[in-house]
Amino acid sequence: MSNTPQGHRLRTGRHSQPGRVYLLTAVTEQRQPNFRDLYAGRFLVNEFRRAHEAGNGTSIAWVIMPDHFHWLVELHNGDLPKLMQTAKSRSARAINQQRGRHETLWQKGYFDRALRHEEDLKAAARYIIANPLRAGLVSRVGDYPLWDAMWL
Repeated sequence: MSNTPQGHRLRTGRHSQPGRVYLLTAVTEQRQPNFRDLYAGRFLVNEFRRAHEAGNGTSIAWVIMPDHFHWLVELHNGDLPKLMQTAKSRSARAINQQRGRHETLWQKGYFDRALRHEEDLKAAARYIIANPLRAGLVSRVGDYPLWDAMWL
């Protein structure tokens, strides 16, 4: 079995529905900890907000870890591939510009899981925002700067 990323296979058979809630995850190229830099993380946060302002999705909860992010979002206009492509490409451009570089920031593809209506969104959000605790990055969620949930 190859260790080559298979992100292109993640797109096979994927479809998305407006009004549905999705848990999205994207990973940095070679799992580089690009988001240990708070400023880099803020560029990605801006893209989550921009998606909301454009009417493409409503963020329910998100966390940006050093080498990946989790985003619980209700899709509105468009589709998941476009939403993720826009967030990843725009954040990569902004981060590269700020750093004066031209590097690949993200692995190709992303992971998604549609949540069923009966699933508890708050439980999913709690799981997402507790990632820094489980990773040992902080001892309290409130100490981690790169997360948010709509109920706060």
